[in-house]
Amino acid sequence: MLPARLPRRHVRRTYTWIAPTHDVLALLVERKARRLAVEWAAVEDGEHVLEIGVGTGLSFQQLLRRNPGGFTEGLDLTPAMLRLARLRAKRAAGGNASNWRLRPGDAYDLPFPDDAFDLVFSSYVFDLFPQADFVPVLREVARVLRPGGRVILTAMAEPEHWHERGWETLYRLWPPLLGGCRGVRLAPFLEKAGYRDVRRRRVRQFTFPSEVVRGAWPG
Repeated sequence: MLPARLPRRHVRRTYTWIAPTHDVLALLVERKARRLAVEWAAVEDGEHVLEIGVGTGLSFQQLLRRNPGGFTEGLDLTPAMLRLARLRAKRAAGGNASNWRLRPGDAYDLPFPDDAFDLVFSSYVFDLFPQADFVPVLREVARVLRPGGRVILTAMAEPEHWHERGWETLYRLWPPLLGGCRGVRLAPFLEKAGYRDVRRRRVRQFTFPSEVVRGAWPG
């Protein structure tokens, strides 16, 4: 696994720069993985759902539409991303402002009480973190999950074929080109953090490899 090379202090600046064009690359290479992640999330109307790292709201809008009778929360470090996500959320909610909230926040220190959520969802966030931080952040996620709650993570996957290695080369040249994302393996770290029933599926779109991982918090 390559080391993380985008320092935390540079994340907000990088994603402010990326925000205007973010959706072009996301739709080209992430759409299939996001669709699978939302399917695996299996949101039941009435749940309390959290998305960490909402970006421009591509996944948040889908979670919100599936949960009109519940409450869907979203966090992101970057104000420019949150502004775009709010526009999407307003459209997805159909004018209902009482069942969702977006605000600044950090995965390392979630601003929520214990046992607050049925589902925590995150896309292309853990692949920015140093490997040493995977388990601590996953345990912080577990803190806010209710017993029996579930986590769904999507991340860039490590290349397995020669035609996937071009993305790794871009990362080696200049990490901000991929928003600091590099290929990771998350399933072993969910198990190490105490999650159960962990499963993983690999998805490729235009040679870009992603993985979707699901885990359940014991309860």
